Amino acid sequence: MTRSVTASDLQKNFGRWNDVAQREPVQVVKHGRESSYLISADAYHELLSSYRRRTLVRDLDASELALLAQAEIAPEDRYEIAKSDDGQPDISR
Repeated sequence: MTRSVTASDLQKNFGRWNDVAQREPVQVVKHGRESSYLISADAYHELLSSYRRRTLVRDLDASELALLAQAEIAPEDRYEIAKSDDGQPDISR
């Protein structure tokens, strides 16, 4: 569950909200809108380790390209790119 706090209350009572963030994310609201989240260092590192970085094909070396060429796509994950009625690409599974 996520707790919510105004930015001004977070500033006034940072120690309290920092303690809460060790157990669960704290949503920070500024001017009535979601602004940011305060999370524990453990939660941050877990998120960072699961983050997938984008790599452009042109940046891959020959061995990485060879691995991609050999890769098998599971039947349930295959898709085809067809043209829609207006000639634009239409991705369908």
